Amino acid sequence: MTKIKISHPTGIIHKTIHLASSKSESNRALIINALCDFQCDIQNVSTARDSVTMQRLLKSDDETLDVIDAGTTMRFLTSFLSFKGKEKTLTGTPRMCERPIALLVDALRSIGAEIDYLKNEGFPPIKIKGLKTQISNKISIRGDVSSQYISSLLMISPLLPKGLEIELTGEIGSRPYIMMTLQMMSEFGIKYEFVENIIKIKSQKYVTNKFYVESDWSGASYWYSIAALAKEAEIELIGLKKNSLQGDAAMASIMDKLGLSSEFKEHSVILRKNKNIEKQIKIDFTDCPDIAQTMSVICGALGSKLTMTGVESLKIKETDRLFAIKNELSKINVSVNEVIINEAYEVNNKALFSEIPIFDTYDDHRMAMAFAPLALLHPIIIENPDVVVKSYPSFWNDMKIAGFEIENI
Repeated sequence: MTKIKISHPTGIIHKTIHLASSKSESNRALIINALCDFQCDIQNVSTARDSVTMQRLLKSDDETLDVIDAGTTMRFLTSFLSFKGKEKTLTGTPRMCERPIALLVDALRSIGAEIDYLKNEGFPPIKIKGLKTQISNKISIRGDVSSQYISSLLMISPLLPKGLEIELTGEIGSRPYIMMTLQMMSEFGIKYEFVENIIKIKSQKYVTNKFYVESDWSGASYWYSIAALAKEAEIELIGLKKNSLQGDAAMASIMDKLGLSSEFKEHSVILRKNKNIEKQIKIDFTDCPDIAQTMSVICGALGSKLTMTGVESLKIKETDRLFAIKNELSKINVSVNEVIINEAYEVNNKALFSEIPIFDTYDDHRMAMAFAPLALLHPIIIENPDVVVKSYPSFWNDMKIAGFEIENI
């Protein structure tokens, strides 16, 4: 396992950063393109490992497809391969095989797909035998677990002989990701209805089209953190839209409360520091769970009390992210406490550095990038830094562009 030591000599950053492409948009576009027999023109596709894996597996003739640790790839391919009727085995890393997939499998089985579990019930690896006959056009699925299950079903639904009607039960989590899927599908000619908790898509054909993938707002969140913790900062992030399809674009309005303004240009956003730092902030991460780690670190560094709700899904990500955040923030005197009464988590205290902290990344790309900006306050060490290849392969190089000193140790 490698380690890197990170520091910044001045704490002053005036730079332009060309952000990595959105993994979320890329993976949806790749599935839609495959459903169009690869006739679409998809531009600016992410070079993140998850998207590279998706591209490779969509064209693979192998009987067993290994998604590695790509949860989106696992879920999207489960529906895609079921529709295509190809007999395939889907597997992944040991952690991937601990992440549940039963809700998606049950939904696909209910419309006629044959899928078997090869080891533990409800978890990968799975054997997909295809959907030979559609026996129903209605599915009921919980809306509060993972929007990826829903997006996976949505993308194949227009090509099903009877179309599909999906009823989302309970609270609907990560709604922006569902809307991203639907809006991207509409870019390729698909008409849909989404009224209250029911999505209806009639049987229809995709229209081949050109699609340009936006830069990644999840990746942008780490630059918001960097700008917030710098002594002085003006950072231009290239490739972002004000009216983005991505839920993590909420970062712009959230950070306005924590000392950072966002000026949107035609193809970029400029981050500047201001003095409006609120000492208490409450955020519902239901629609943007991927920025919860980043916000926990920012608030701990600034000494702002953060109350987090809508974060239960973090327990089934690449690692148990709530556990990981609590462990690592404790190394700098910041506590994360569960508040049972309102299903919330509170981040308290201001970061203190008595020595160089060593942060574990738990094989989780977002842990590495969320904690890296703390190097503006004090030198830090990050273990297993290569995990960033999952979503933002150029992250460490971009940090060097911004003046960070990074040393292998």
